[in-house]
Amino acid sequence: MDKVFIRDLRIDTIIGIYDWERKIRQTVSLDIEMAWDNRTAAETDRIEQALDYKGVAKRLIAFVQGSEFQLVETLAERCAEIILDEFKVPWLRLTLHKPGAVRGASSVGVEIERGRHHE
Repeated sequence: MDKVFIRDLRIDTIIGIYDWERKIRQTVSLDIEMAWDNRTAAETDRIEQALDYKGVAKRLIAFVQGSEFQLVETLAERCAEIILDEFKVPWLRLTLHKPGAVRGASSVGVEIERGRHHE
């Protein structure tokens, strides 16, 4: 199975459960792996046959910047739904990092897999 990936996509948003978090924008970071059969794109050398990772990134940036979720779990799930539904990706792994959320840790967050993983 081929994968297309985006690493460390940093986006400012309102995220968190505490009152002070609801008043500021914090940076979250996304790592995304998406299943995609790259053979046709490689054969034809045509962008229309490839997964538009720039389009994925732009869509997620717009969505996350406009969101105000309390939980990273909810934000990760909604991002996964967008990728699966709008870009017709059959499987993805998404890691959402919230840097600085816990003293002493560089980051905390969640990793989810959705869809059907084909070999």
